[in-house]
Amino acid sequence: MAQYPCNDGVCMRCNVKPHEETECLLCSTCGTPWHVSCLRSPPETLESTREWECPDCSGDVDPVPVSGIAGTESNGSVLVAAICAIEADESLTEAEKAKRKQQLVSGRSDEDEDEKENEGGNSGGDVDVLAALKDNFCCSICLELPERPVTTPCGHNFCLKCFQKWVGKRKFECMKCKSAIPRKMANDPRINASLVSAIRLAKVAKSAHVGKAKVYHFVSNENRPDKAFTTERAKKTGMSNAAGGRIFVTIPSDHFGPIPAENDPTRNQGVLVGETWADRQVCKQWGAHYQHVAGISGQSQYGAQSVALSGGYKDDEDHGEWFLYTGSGGRDLSGNKRTNKDQSSDQKFKNSNEALRLSCKMGYPVRVVRSHKEKRSSYAPGEKGVRYDGVYRIEKCWRKVGIQGTYMVCRYLFVRCDNEPAPWTSDEHGDCPRPLPNIPELNNAIDLFERKESPSWDFDKSEGIWKWMKPPPAIRKAVQALDPEERKRKKKAIMVAQNFTMRDKLLKEFSCPICREVMSSPVTTPCAHNFCKAFLEATFAGVTQLRERSRGGRILRAQKNVMKCPCCPTDISDFLQNPQVNREVMAVIETLKKKEEEPTPIQEVGESSGTAGEENNSEEGEEPQMVVSEDEPPTKRMKLDTE
Repeated sequence: MAQYPCNDGVCMRCNVKPHEETECLLCSTCGTPWHVSCLRSPPETLESTREWECPDCSGDVDPVPVSGIAGTESNGSVLVAAICAIEADESLTEAEKAKRKQQLVSGRSDEDEDEKENEGGNSGGDVDVLAALKDNFCCSICLELPERPVTTPCGHNFCLKCFQKWVGKRKFECMKCKSAIPRKMANDPRINASLVSAIRLAKVAKSAHVGKAKVYHFVSNENRPDKAFTTERAKKTGMSNAAGGRIFVTIPSDHFGPIPAENDPTRNQGVLVGETWADRQVCKQWGAHYQHVAGISGQSQYGAQSVALSGGYKDDEDHGEWFLYTGSGGRDLSGNKRTNKDQSSDQKFKNSNEALRLSCKMGYPVRVVRSHKEKRSSYAPGEKGVRYDGVYRIEKCWRKVGIQGTYMVCRYLFVRCDNEPAPWTSDEHGDCPRPLPNIPELNNAIDLFERKESPSWDFDKSEGIWKWMKPPPAIRKAVQALDPEERKRKKKAIMVAQNFTMRDKLLKEFSCPICREVMSSPVTTPCAHNFCKAFLEATFAGVTQLRERSRGGRILRAQKNVMKCPCCPTDISDFLQNPQVNREVMAVIETLKKKEEEPTPIQEVGESSGTAGEENNSEEGEEPQMVVSEDEPPTKRMKLDTE
């Protein structure tokens, strides 16, 4: 009798679509489905189906395909002949033969397999984690990843439904090792919550890669235009809704201090004091102030890199070489409000205000740009545009009642400390250390902060210049201008880093509640809690199974000691007599640890494109990113700050 597999769920011999669970067998080597009724020698026992090999893999095939069977003369003959040709190829290993036969039956080619591996970011990371679970951790009955996993005291795992169906047939022995299943567990099985969390975490990680919803992309710096631009998708016109142009300097957005010539590959001169740009968009392209609308560029735990004077607050006082600056916040920007001149709450030292105070404490240099919008200042550029005026240092900060007379505002004293002369002077040299000005409002100030330690950016008397006296803050963000090859290497690295993060989370799910470390020789109690075998036994070391009793010289019957699970009141004394290691969970842990120890390439941080911001001096956090789709022009997604 000729034997043929199933094709698209239909048996190629009898043209009947068999039931997948009861009438189909999957080959353990090539994974091909076969109709049990059409096999010459079907497996005799249920246990033998686990290691069953199809006639093609075992060699039980006809030397010449038999014709005359309806619907199989062409398809079946070609298929069997191709399988025989693969088996006869001595240059292939057994694994390669199995893969070729599986591709032949499923209709996929090597290219299809490569595309499938690459689809959804499957580069050996999170999907490998899910594969590790599937390979080492499966239900002993249905052989699939357990759904609502239940673990027997002998260390084997089942789906809850499979387990209930098994014990419902009055079978109180483990299907895999024939160990006895306690009646209490058979009547009231408990779901292993740690395994549920691990499986869910791996599935979510995979779906996050292959899902089609909310796929975010970025525009490479070298692919951006030289000028800021708007798109057809933009809901508003004008530069306030424009996407950023190409960044011309090779500094990250968290760079402190002046921008030197080595970071200016376009002109090789750096950003000079007095340079003027048409608007804040172009100012950002040259790195002087990375925020398009916000007046403060910085992070509360890192410091502030730059500020913009653009007339946002009436409390500001500009005296050229020094000025008083007002912090951010305290204004209602809810809904779609982008500007609001009225204070509605007190400003506090948090977010970008805290970033300025941290720069004051550490003595970091802060780049300052002035806009023509600052009408009250004599030092603002006369013509329309934005000008870079060098670096300043924050000497003091405090809070006081604002000009509006109701709410508190944060105040900062900036003093110029640049090696280049200011744009409004005719001096040939830069600044020298100068005494601090007298500030009358300090008499009514609260929360006054003055730097007491030596500043990081200070004047070197021996060299006569301002320079870093302490190492500058470490760079945390990516440089905007990266060559394509470097960006490609780092893109792979960040995916690997994310995958290792996922493995760390999975390993955390497999931690022992006693030692708080990843389990070693894990055991699962009947109440579905997981522990290291050594620590669980050490917890009950010296406790005997029975306790001898006596009263008034009379010996009483021995009483059983109750040994409660460390995580719940369940008595596990019977289980502790011979705790069995959960081999499947241990194999998963070893696989995850092995992948964690593999070397990693250089990590990448993806570029952000486009800009977003807030009202001048509004609270500002990380650099917002441009979101673009693969088949549509780029657009900007605004990020509004609300306090």
